[in-house]
Amino acid sequence: MSFEAISARRRYLLSFLALVLLLGASLSTQYLLEQRSHGRAAKLEQLRLLPKGEILRPALLGYHQLGADLLWLRVVQVLGDRVVRDKDYDWLYHALDIITTVDPKYVYAYEAGGVVLAELAGRVDLSNRLLEKGLAPNPASWQIPFRLGFNHFFHLGDHSRAAEYMVQAARIPGLFPIGPPHYTARLASRLYVQGKNPEVALEFLEAMLEQTTDELVREKLQRRIRRVSLERDLQMLERQILQYADLKGKRPASLMELVSARLLPGIPLEPYGGVYLYDPKTGKVMSSTHDERMGVYVPADSLATRGDIE
Repeated sequence: MSFEAISARRRYLLSFLALVLLLGASLSTQYLLEQRSHGRAAKLEQLRLLPKGEILRPALLGYHQLGADLLWLRVVQVLGDRVVRDKDYDWLYHALDIITTVDPKYVYAYEAGGVVLAELAGRVDLSNRLLEKGLAPNPASWQIPFRLGFNHFFHLGDHSRAAEYMVQAARIPGLFPIGPPHYTARLASRLYVQGKNPEVALEFLEAMLEQTTDELVREKLQRRIRRVSLERDLQMLERQILQYADLKGKRPASLMELVSARLLPGIPLEPYGGVYLYDPKTGKVMSSTHDERMGVYVPADSLATRGDIE
């Protein structure tokens, strides 16, 4: 055996021994803490006393993934014991920050940790901070931007930011679960519409259509483009009605008066072959083919079982 091989083997054994000693010390500390506090919040105390990830990572001597796994198991135990109070979630974030510093590619820690912080702790700020941290080291993860999109829409009411994150998730290639769920692109387009920006939704959908060769996927994208085009036209017509009212002091009696006033070159064609219906009393415009306006789509609603609807 060569000198280099012997040296490499020796370094490996020393690293392994150091890891064993580190884990042994950790278990001893755990036992003492639990004995001292009779089990009450001892595990949270361990999370609080953990050193920063920048210090812990080099101490693991290359076994950072194993170290992150062990720390994650401890976090799971804390949550399972239900000893966490509202004021304790800062220490939970501290532990999650350490785990994801020790192993920046630990996607599940970002995802699950982000859910716990947002849904159980009500700390969307900490959830977003953790998830944002995971974007750069995990460019192939759709879960992280997907969760950020959920937070910005449902918790912060920021439709535009939510849509941006959903677009980021939708662009990850691959079939589910490697790639995002099939409804992600549709959700992104609906979020843009909900945020009063259907033109951006159309731009995104048309870009996706150009990159897609599968006929079934192209058909679905084309259906979504028609649906967003309908909402775009409805919003545009209602904006022009408001502009007409500002100029004339009253609403137009019909949509054709918008053309006569040169606010429109013509009434746009309804994408499904119907007509646009205008109520001069309310200033609202509807389609003869659709009773409801386009809004946000979530997988839990009835659309999930009925598939794409137009």
